[in-house]
Amino acid sequence: MSSYFTDLAQQYIDGEWRPGTGSWDIIDFNPYDNEKLASITIATVDEVDAAYRAAERAQRQWAATNPYARRAVFEKALRLVEEREAEIGEAIVAELGGTRLKAAFELHLAKEFLREAVHLALAPEGRIIPSPVDGKENRVYRVPVGVVGVISPFNFPFLLSLKSVAPALALGNAVVLKPHQNTPIVGGTLVAKILEDAGLPGGLLNVVVTDIAEIGDAFIEHPVPKVISFTGSDKVGRHVATACAANFKRSVLELGGNSALVVLDDADVDYAVDAAVFSRFVHQGQVCMAANRVLVDRAVADEFTEKFVAKVSGLKVGDPRDPSTVIGPVINSSQADALSGVVEQALAEGATALVRGSVTDNLVEPSVLTGLPADSALLRQEVFGPVAFLVPFDGEEEAVRLVNDTPYGLSGAVHTGDVERGVNFAKQIDTGMFHVNDGTVHDEPIVPFGGEKHSGLGRLNGDTMLDAFTTQKWISVQHGRSGFPF
Repeated sequence: MSSYFTDLAQQYIDGEWRPGTGSWDIIDFNPYDNEKLASITIATVDEVDAAYRAAERAQRQWAATNPYARRAVFEKALRLVEEREAEIGEAIVAELGGTRLKAAFELHLAKEFLREAVHLALAPEGRIIPSPVDGKENRVYRVPVGVVGVISPFNFPFLLSLKSVAPALALGNAVVLKPHQNTPIVGGTLVAKILEDAGLPGGLLNVVVTDIAEIGDAFIEHPVPKVISFTGSDKVGRHVATACAANFKRSVLELGGNSALVVLDDADVDYAVDAAVFSRFVHQGQVCMAANRVLVDRAVADEFTEKFVAKVSGLKVGDPRDPSTVIGPVINSSQADALSGVVEQALAEGATALVRGSVTDNLVEPSVLTGLPADSALLRQEVFGPVAFLVPFDGEEEAVRLVNDTPYGLSGAVHTGDVERGVNFAKQIDTGMFHVNDGTVHDEPIVPFGGEKHSGLGRLNGDTMLDAFTTQKWISVQHGRSGFPF
């Protein structure tokens, strides 16, 4: 077992590793075999306050630090991730049940986002804007917001913590990070350790491992942070946004999805099958961009269904440490139980199971269901696991209506032999991201990432990080003398 789980099972506040002072522990389990990885005494409201106050103290000097010096920290962090890639990969496999393939995928993206953080350190630029007043010079500065609170999820914890933490720091802010309780090491203290070893001064990044049962809304309502970056469910996201608005904070919300992969009548069926299976079942379907629904034109539905079912039936389920495993465990027993409930509800509503996987502990085998009634709530909600719904349609117009018939709007894909037909289809979908002749699961460092409707507020990546983690300040200079009416 990685030494990370013994060495990093602490809070990280003001540059110091220390135990929490709460009255109970968060137990970190391997979701595949239920091995106890670590025990972390939780942080209290007082420690959340200490973390934010440390961030506030450290931030002003960091903002005044030459951005080339800030950049060097992220160059070093990137080298450390490359050097420790094998260890970090093992930790991903152990703590969140990620397969070897998934761990490699997450690490690849994490490195790409660190490379982008290197560039972001030098990205802020000021402007001089004309004035109608003679002799006036209007300067607009791009400045850090100050302190950012980051709440990260369990599915891609290393990547999705770094994705907000690194840009916020690179742009001159300080950060307090609260990782998900199921991934406190990979999503929290491991990130702190890498940045500490990369030379980030103490106090600029703080990690509090805790639970809302202990701290309530203290993390988001605290007066110090000006921005809360949250990745998780739309239900919790709504609460975060409400609390932020009530406290005059900006919220950046990357929330759930109910994405569709659409197969039009002129699609390459074999390729569409490959894209659909990956889009639904990567990391056991625990991906916000996953293709919950696979919509297939009736003209190719029989061929697609036969090939899709055959490919899904061949996916290996089991130990994520085995390089040949495609489907590892879901994160915990409540997720496994919820997925069993989804399948049972679908069958009770009249669906047909083309593949019905069994559930053993946290191992949930894939299920493929078709024939759900058009008004089923299951077709409109996010299903976070290896359950696919096949939905036939007649023509593009019906497909557009079905794709949009959900409160979510995160990602999606369409397969067609005519690229421009695909682009025209994509333009009609109410979503933040849509892909032609590809899967639904994509994230790139300089392309705006985010959703519409219940899938979030704001964007991350590239230049949008400036909107998320900086603000604009107008300073005017009057050369000569102003005239005043009295």
